[in-house]
Amino acid sequence: MARLTLLLGLILASFCACPSNAAETAQILRYENDVNLESDGYAFSFETSDGISREERATLKNPGTPEEAIAVQGSVNWVGPDGIHYKLNYLADENGFQPQGAHLPQVEH
Repeated sequence: MARLTLLLGLILASFCACPSNAAETAQILRYENDVNLESDGYAFSFETSDGISREERATLKNPGTPEEAIAVQGSVNWVGPDGIHYKLNYLADENGFQPQGAHLPQVEH
């Protein structure tokens, strides 16, 4: 669980570290946050004026058992410094972090 939290924190930090134009400050256009205490899950989403959007949903799998694990699904969209629109879909669960995106290198198994 701690490794998953660390991994998600690093992903978020990488987006925060992207270079930006100091003269232009992005505005939050939409923000939603829902913590579902009954299912030990959460969901959030946001969109900013500079073209960034993100949504994420987490659920607790097998609660109260030795196989208990959190499963997180989400996606992030942004416009890179090269002007290209990027989309990253991801799943993070007991099998690790599994990103998908047209811009990612493809690994053959």
